[in-house]
Amino acid sequence: MSMDEAGSGGPARPTGARVPAEAGDERPVLVPADDVRCRILDQLPVPVAYFGRDQLLAMANGAAAGAVGRSEASMIGLLPGEVEPGLVLEGGEGLAEAIARVMSTGEGEPYETHLVVQNTEHVWQAALSPVRDADGEVQGVSVVTLDTTEQFWARRRLAVLTKASMQIGSTLDVGRTAEELAELAIEDFADFVTVDLLSEVLTGDEARSVLDREKISFRRVAQRSVLGDSPESVVPLGEIHDYDRDSVVGRTLIRGEPTRCTVDEASLRRWTEDPARARSLRDNKIHSVLVVPLRARGVTLGAALFCRHRTPGGFATADLQLAAELVSRAAVCIDNARRYTRERVTALALQSSLLPRRAARQQAVEVTTRYLPNTDGAGIGGDWFDVIPLSGARVALIVGDVVGHGLHASATMGRLRTAVRTLADVDLAPEELLTQLDDLVMTLDREQPPDSAEGATVAGATCLYAVYDPATGCCTMARAGHPEPLLARPDGTVDRLPLPVGPPLGVGGVAFEAAEFPLAEGSRLVLYTDGLIETAGHDIDAALAELRGLLGHPEQSLEETCDSVMDAMVPEQPNDDVALLVARTRRLDAGHYAAWDLVADPAVVSNARKRASAQLMAWGLDDAVFTTELVVSELVTNAIRYGGEPIQLRLIRGTALICEVVDGSSTAPHLRRARIFDEGGRGLLLVASMTERWGTRYTATGKTIWAEQPLPGAEEADLV
Repeated sequence: MSMDEAGSGGPARPTGARVPAEAGDERPVLVPADDVRCRILDQLPVPVAYFGRDQLLAMANGAAAGAVGRSEASMIGLLPGEVEPGLVLEGGEGLAEAIARVMSTGEGEPYETHLVVQNTEHVWQAALSPVRDADGEVQGVSVVTLDTTEQFWARRRLAVLTKASMQIGSTLDVGRTAEELAELAIEDFADFVTVDLLSEVLTGDEARSVLDREKISFRRVAQRSVLGDSPESVVPLGEIHDYDRDSVVGRTLIRGEPTRCTVDEASLRRWTEDPARARSLRDNKIHSVLVVPLRARGVTLGAALFCRHRTPGGFATADLQLAAELVSRAAVCIDNARRYTRERVTALALQSSLLPRRAARQQAVEVTTRYLPNTDGAGIGGDWFDVIPLSGARVALIVGDVVGHGLHASATMGRLRTAVRTLADVDLAPEELLTQLDDLVMTLDREQPPDSAEGATVAGATCLYAVYDPATGCCTMARAGHPEPLLARPDGTVDRLPLPVGPPLGVGGVAFEAAEFPLAEGSRLVLYTDGLIETAGHDIDAALAELRGLLGHPEQSLEETCDSVMDAMVPEQPNDDVALLVARTRRLDAGHYAAWDLVADPAVVSNARKRASAQLMAWGLDDAVFTTELVVSELVTNAIRYGGEPIQLRLIRGTALICEVVDGSSTAPHLRRARIFDEGGRGLLLVASMTERWGTRYTATGKTIWAEQPLPGAEEADLV
C-alpha cells in the first residue's frame, strides 16, 4: 500500500510494499512508515481496504477481511469483483467501476453497498477516497466502510410502512384490501404472496376461534407473484381450502405468532401433508417462507404467506418484523371492512324488508320499479318508493329519500314509509300529508339525543307524493325538496311537471302546495330520487335531458324503459342509492265506472237504488245488488239530509265494488249506535256492518263518503 506523508512534514515514501515472507508465515509483510499508524489501521474495527493503480487489492485490515469472511492473504492481488462477488452498489453498479471513476477524476464519493455473507445480508455505507503521492498524482483508492445494516432496515421499514398507510385500506372492501397487501409485499420483499381469509369474514360475520376447528378452512382472496399469474399457487383464487392443525400454517395460527421457515427436503414433511403444495414448493424452488396470522382485536381472520424463490437470500428477522407490521395494519383494515360489510348487509336487509315486496291490488296504473343501493363505501341510504291503493280506485305513488346512510337512514326510512301509509289511509290531500310528515320528522329530530352515535339530528328527508284518479284522469301532486317528476305522453313528448317548490321534510314553518295535472290514458309518470341524475362529473341539466331522451319511446314496455334508464344513467358503482318508479296510467271505462248526478230531493233515493241495481246486473254482479241498494239508500239519504248540492252517485268496479256519494258539504259523518226507541242513527252502522270498509275523504268543494265490498275473482294489477 502507498501512503502519502507529505502532510506530516516529512518526505513521502511508499509504505506497505510487499517483501518476501519468512518461512512458515503466510501473510505478506508490510514495511510501515510508522508502526503506530500501522497498528491503528490493522486494529481499527472499521473495514479499510486499499486498491492500487492497477485496481488490485494491495491492503486490507482485519475488519475488512472479516466483513467478507475471508483471510487477508487470500484477498491480496484480487480485483474488486473477485474480492466478493456479492459486493454491488445500491443501483447495481460494480465496485470496480466506482474505483475506476475515483481514480480518473481524483474526487472521492460515497456509496451504499449490499453484501450477502453466510446467507445474511449486510448493508455498508462506504467512502471511496483517492490516495495521492508527493506530486499529487493518484496512486490508488482507499475504501472505508461502516456497517449501516440496522439503519438501512429502519429506513426501509419506515418507507414500506409509509407506503402501506397510503395503499392498504383504500376501500371498505375485504377482498380489495387483501389484494393491496399482496401487491405491496411483491413490490418490496417477497416473490410470491397469498392471503387467505376465513369464509365468515367475507360475509361480515364474527370469526369463530381457530382453536375450535378440526380443520381450518380458508378462502383464497388474493395472490400475487413476480412471475405474473401466480404459477406457484395450487389453490385457485376464490376457492376454499384447508390447513391441518399440525401443519406449519395450522400451528402458526393456533399460536397466533408469525413464523419464519426455511424450506428444504427435511422440512417439506413438516410443512404440509398436501402433495400438491409440497410439489409446488419443490418445483418453484421456494426456499424461504413467512407465515403471518391476520389478527385484529384478538381474533384471527386469516393468514398471509410470503415466499421467496427468485431472491437468493432467505427472509431475515427484519423481514419477519416488517411482514408482521404490514399484516397487522392490513388486518385492522380488513376487520373494518368486515364490520362495514356486516352493517351494509344488515342495512340492506332492513331496507329490503321495508320496501314493497308484494303487488298492490289496484287497477289505476301499471307500475314498474327499480332500486339500486350505492356501492362506494358510504353505506346503504334511505331511498324508498311505495304504491298505495286509495279509496275510489285511486292510487298514491310515493318516492322519498332520507338524508344520510347506514342503519339509521334505513330505520328512519321505515318510520317515514309507515307514517305515509297511515296518513294515506285517512285520505289526506298530498299537501296535508306532507305537512303531517314534516311534523313527524321534526319530532324525530327532537327525540334524538345530542350525543347519539347517529348525530344530533335526523338530517331530514325529501318526498314526492302523487295521487292519481283513474275515474277523472287527474293526478294531484306535492313535493318536499324532491326532484320534479317527468311525464312521458303517449305521443312521445316528455316534459317536467312544474310542481310548487317545497322545503325538505324537517325544516318546518313553510306550507306545502299541491298541483293538479290531467293525464291522458297511457301516459307514463316517472318518479325518481336524486341519485339517478346527480352523479359525479355530470351536469344535472344534461342528465335530465338524457333521461327525457330515454323516455321518449312510448312503444317500450315499462320493464324495457326502466332497464334502459338504469343501464344508461347509473354507473357500475353508484355513489348514492337510486330509486325509480314508472307508472303507466289507465282510465276506468263503462265496464268499470258509472256516475249519476242527483238533486237534493228525498224522492231521488228510490231512483238512485234502481240505477245502481240495473248497473250491477249489467256488470253481472247480481249477488251484490241487495247490499249495494242498502248502501246507496243510506249514503244518498245522508247526503240529502246533512250535505248539500252538488250530489253525485258513483259505482266503481275494480279490485272491489265501491259505492261513492259526493256532496258539497264538509260536515263530517259520525258512526252512532241508536238506542232502542230512536228513529234514526242506524244508517252508517248498517253500512259499516254490511261492507268491508268505509270512509270519508275531503276535497276543496266538499266530501266523498265511500263504502267498499269485496269481489271474489276481481282482477288484480301486477306490480314489480
